[in-house]
Amino acid sequence: MTMTEPTRTDTPMTGAQILANAKALAPALRARAAEIEANRSLPADVVQMLRDAGVFRIGFSRAWGGPEMTSMEQTEVIEALSYGDASVGWCAKLGSDIGLHANFLDQDEARRMFPSIDMHSAGVLPVTGHAERVPGGYRLTGRWSFGSGSTHADWVASGAMVFENGEPYASPDGSNPHESRLFVVPGEQVESIDNWHTLGLCGSGSSDYTITDVFVPENHTLTFDNPKVPNGPLVQPDVIQRSMCGVPLGTARAALDYVRGLAIERVDMLKGSPWRMSGLAWKDNEHIQITLAECEADYSTTRAGVYRALERQWEVTADGIGTLDDLTPDERVAPALTGWQAFQMAKRVVMRLCDLLGTAAIRSGDPMNRWLRDTTTMAMHPTARDRVTQTVGAHLVGARPSMRFMLGIVDKPKTESDPDSGQADG
Repeated sequence: MTMTEPTRTDTPMTGAQILANAKALAPALRARAAEIEANRSLPADVVQMLRDAGVFRIGFSRAWGGPEMTSMEQTEVIEALSYGDASVGWCAKLGSDIGLHANFLDQDEARRMFPSIDMHSAGVLPVTGHAERVPGGYRLTGRWSFGSGSTHADWVASGAMVFENGEPYASPDGSNPHESRLFVVPGEQVESIDNWHTLGLCGSGSSDYTITDVFVPENHTLTFDNPKVPNGPLVQPDVIQRSMCGVPLGTARAALDYVRGLAIERVDMLKGSPWRMSGLAWKDNEHIQITLAECEADYSTTRAGVYRALERQWEVTADGIGTLDDLTPDERVAPALTGWQAFQMAKRVVMRLCDLLGTAAIRSGDPMNRWLRDTTTMAMHPTARDRVTQTVGAHLVGARPSMRFMLGIVDKPKTESDPDSGQADG
């Protein structure tokens, strides 16, 4: 893999400008959706379009010359791109995590690593790699699945368990009996495996990749419980989970607008009259009216829940003093729960709309066909599965969640009075 050479720019962009750019890109992305899908990864010029639009800089703070966008604003950008193409939105979300990762890296080294805020990242959080401690850093080896966007990323961040002399390495502070970290490696040192043949999100290039005995300096590794910048909303342990739900929200909105347009305008070309079902034009059919209204209600309430959860989290942490621990249990779980709901809603709404279209939705060239496959596939992501609802339910009743990182929960070092505390899951 060859690292992309970023286009440097000294032109600042506000969050509003970046969002406007993303919205302006959507029609072009929609027009190229079939090409993107057939390519099985984002074409190089599409990556450059995202770079030029400022998409990859949305996670960078003003201290870096970035727009310092809120989690809500970042999610809006991902929504806008996903309205054009879900695979693009998916890769854009992961690519823009680079600015968030920067907050957890040594700042002097991070500025050497990321000389441009228009560089972009990819990576896989699950700790499937093996990192052997050596002087000055680690030797990293492993294979990671679902490396979305890794075929064109400047940097790839991968989770791995840490070993020393072949034995599990325990953190010196006692917080983790077997330490795990995220290792940030140049894209050129990553080997992609061409195995991304899938039902949906075909253009995301989510191939497996391998890293073999690559030296990773200590200051190119991070954990999300150890920020290197002052406290604030964008240095909380759950920060990179938040904007992912922009993909299902944008995709569902695209499908709804498409079917509403059909209901108003479509003509049966064989008869030269409005398309009829049960003797009525689509827009006059009560079943269609009810279904569209119910789908809109599903979408609107889900989206409102997502943004309110993010806003509340932001309100509590924006003063630089508050943390996620200052949220009530219900507030703590709300971003994860509403994010999960966004994926479920998108799959449900698109399926109902396909049922309305009937055989018109099964043709390979119809966008509903792609949205159906994309929403089905994205709902298989860990943020949309039952482990999320188990995590939420367990937290609400005081039991142990299985995906604690989804809630930004970081275990404290073990003490004699708290013998069960230990390594954070995930």
